[in-house]
Order: sequence, then C-alpha cells, then structure tokens
Amino acid sequence: MKTNLLWFKRDLRVTDHAALAFAASQGPVLPIYIVEPDYWALPDTSARQWDFTRECLVELRDQLAALGQPLVVRTGDAVGVLQNLHQAFGFDVMVSHEETGNLWTFDRDKAVAAWARGQGIRWHEFQQSGTERRTQGRDGWAMRRNIFMAQPRVPSVAGLPSVTESLGAVPTSTDLALRDDPCPGRQIGGRDQALSLLGGFLTERGRTYRKDMSSPLAGEWTCSRLSPYLALGVMSLREAHQAQKARKSDLPKARDGWSGSLKSFESRLAWRDHFMQKLEDEVRIETHCLHSVYQGIRSDDDARLHAWSEGRTGIPFVDACMRYLTHTGWLNFRMRSMLIAVASYHLWLDWRKPGAVLARRFTDYEPGIHWSQVQMQSGTTGMNTVRVYNPVKQGYDQDPRGVFIRRWVPELAGIADEFVQEPWKRGGWDGYPAPIVDVKAAAAQARAAIWGLRKGTAFRAEAQTIVQKHASRKGDRGFVRDTPPKEDKQLKLDL
Repeated sequence: MKTNLLWFKRDLRVTDHAALAFAASQGPVLPIYIVEPDYWALPDTSARQWDFTRECLVELRDQLAALGQPLVVRTGDAVGVLQNLHQAFGFDVMVSHEETGNLWTFDRDKAVAAWARGQGIRWHEFQQSGTERRTQGRDGWAMRRNIFMAQPRVPSVAGLPSVTESLGAVPTSTDLALRDDPCPGRQIGGRDQALSLLGGFLTERGRTYRKDMSSPLAGEWTCSRLSPYLALGVMSLREAHQAQKARKSDLPKARDGWSGSLKSFESRLAWRDHFMQKLEDEVRIETHCLHSVYQGIRSDDDARLHAWSEGRTGIPFVDACMRYLTHTGWLNFRMRSMLIAVASYHLWLDWRKPGAVLARRFTDYEPGIHWSQVQMQSGTTGMNTVRVYNPVKQGYDQDPRGVFIRRWVPELAGIADEFVQEPWKRGGWDGYPAPIVDVKAAAAQARAAIWGLRKGTAFRAEAQTIVQKHASRKGDRGFVRDTPPKEDKQLKLDL
C-alpha cells in the first residue's frame, strides 16, 4: 500500500484535523512540515514568529509520535522537497488543509499544484474554518460558516503506522539566519499552552472581557490570548467556538458579566473568518488599495516610519503601545487599530510599510486578518467608516493615570499626571522627543484629503461593487456590519 503525504502548514495539531483523518483512512501517512527559508526572509515574517512556530512543531512531533509516526521536517523550497519525497516514496496522494496565507504562500501553492498535476498526484485540500475557497459571493456565507462551526469535530486518529524516513531537525532562528528579534514577553507555542489559556479564559479571566478588552492594561489579562495558537492551527477555531458554546450553556442564570463577554468572544471568532474571507476572495488586499481612488495618495517618509516603529513619535500613548508590542508580540485590538490609524492618517504613511512592521511584530500574524484590518483602519476599503483615532484621547480614555505609559515609556516616569498624556503642554520633558506632528492639525489635514476623494458618483459606484463582493449581509448576526459609505458623516468619527 502506497504512503500518503500529509503536508502540515497552519494546522499544527492532531485533533479536529480533517486532513489527517482522511490521509489515515487511505493508508500509511508521512506527515511533513516544510521550513521554507524564502518565506522567513519576507518583510512580513520574523524570528519571533518562527520561534513560536518551532515550539509548536516540537510539540506536534511528540503528539504524532504518540500515534506511531513522528513529524518529518525538511528545509527548502516546497516543490523541491516534495519532489525528493516523491522520488523516495512514489506517493500519488497528497493531503493538506486549505491555507489563506500571504501572497507568497498563495503563489507557492499554485506552483505546488502545477507540480502535483504534472506528477499525476491528487492533492486533497480540506476546509479548516469558516473561510471558503472559490466562494461565489457573500450571500449565504455567514449561514454556511455557522453550520461548519456547529458540525461535530473530526474524530481523532487512533494510530499511524510507522514510515521509515529520517525525521530531520527543526531548525532554530539562528540556523535560518533570521534577523535578531528579541521578544522577552512572547507567548510560548504549543497546544498545552493553548488549552490552558482557553480554560482559564472561559472559567476566570473572561468574565470582564467585554468591559476590559479595549484597555491595554486590563486586556492583557482578560482577553483570551488564543490568537497565535489559532493562527497556526494549534487549536481549531471550531474547538474554541464550541468550547465557549458549552461554557455558555453551563452558566447559571445569574451570570455576573459572563453572558455579554461570551457573546462578544463568539462574535470575534466570527469576525476572524469574516476578515480572512476578504483576503481569500481577493489576494491583492495585501498589495493594493481595495478602492482604487486611494492608490498612491500617501507618502513613504522613512523618518516618520522609523519614529513610529521605534516608539519615538513624541505621542506618549502611541509610543507606549508600540514598545509594549515590541516586547510582547501582542497588543489588544483597539490599540492595533490606533497604531495603524496614526501611521496612516496623522503621519500620512502609505499603509504597506507600517503594515509590514506590525506584521513582523505580531506573534499572531494572520495575513487574512492583518491586511484586511490594515486597509480597514487606513480607510482604503471604500466601504467602511473612516476612523481617525485621536491618540491623545485614547490615552486619556484607556490609561487615565498614565500607568501604562510610565511602564513602557520610562522617560516619562517622573512627569506629573496632568502632563503624562501631553508632555508638550509642559514645554517638553528631558529625554523624550517632541511630537513629530501636530496631532490635531494632522488629523484635520487627513480628514480633508480623504473627504475630497470620497465625493462623486464614480467613487460610490466602485464602493458599491466592493460592498457586493466583500461586505457582510443584513441579518448576518454576530458579524461586522460593512456598509456602503455615506457622504455626510463618515469623516467625523474622532475616536
């Protein structure tokens, strides 16, 4: 009986794994992970991401070994690695989950598909979450997604017959010559960590999730922190979805905040698929403005980009958030939105370079969510409300006493509370830079520029086409409500 090749990508688990179950039903399985150096040299990948991935792979190898066949790891070009394994095993069936990755992985998968066809190999790809391949539009998508999430999880494989093949080393970031990327507060990879986080969130930490998720202080504890594990498929989205459903059904009537928090968590799991579907349907979201009117309107000011990326803008709350992200690899959603909005509006930077900076810093980088959100928060989709976050007001709202700022911007440790959000009102502060832009004036200029582009029938016609392709539908409960832009109020939301 021929060996079937199982290609792990962003599905590093053995539970609720349709590809593994199918491969095992066809005969002996060779489980393979390909470390692709060219991928890890991209501007949106980083050593912190690889270090997390490596920890997940080491644990996955042990999980597969317990089934009888450990994970095989190879380093190189995917087509070349697969060709070598094909020569050794002569497999004619290859199995994997579908991957909604960046443009590089999309092109790699097209090359692998062409190679497989040329070799007469049947490549079976399985849907992994609510994200669908080759969808014909958003009509009915939310219903199909919810049906997928409600389906029973795929039964676990009882065992795998051993296949004779050297396992190969799991390289370190040094082995891959990745750029030094210290991240002392990074989360640790592996399913055991994910299960512990899910359990803690659903029984203790998540009670105040709805109230505290916007705070960079409280959010570190009350958010689920599952994002990097979901990004690599250490835990399936369906597993997280069904776990919160079970928790909700077990709660007594006096829920003490749990009901709203679990509803918000369920909604954000749905948002995850919603935004990933956008990239699945339109790969150019990573490289081109979704609405063409915004293409090329912003600048590439390297000095501003450097100040923003290093947390040296002179805007304390922005700098604190960026330094926190650099140290931990994570940031709560509202602060992510604020960082890219400040880069796009106040600093008037083209979203691609700031987007790549954030992608590298996020341990939980998920291209489908990331690039869809970068465009949404930069105001280039043509269908979403333009939100010009006021970073000073965000600081007052989320960190009124400056506790977060003083921790991550120690230069301001000694400044009085009344000036910690706006040290320029005191005349500046030794060791901390003056703001690189006037926050109020820069926001006004950005609003005026964006407003000027959003007028006219041509803009609205293209925006309506985008809405038809990518927007959620009326009645899609729990999902982001994408709506056609209105002419009179879209630029006045100073959050």
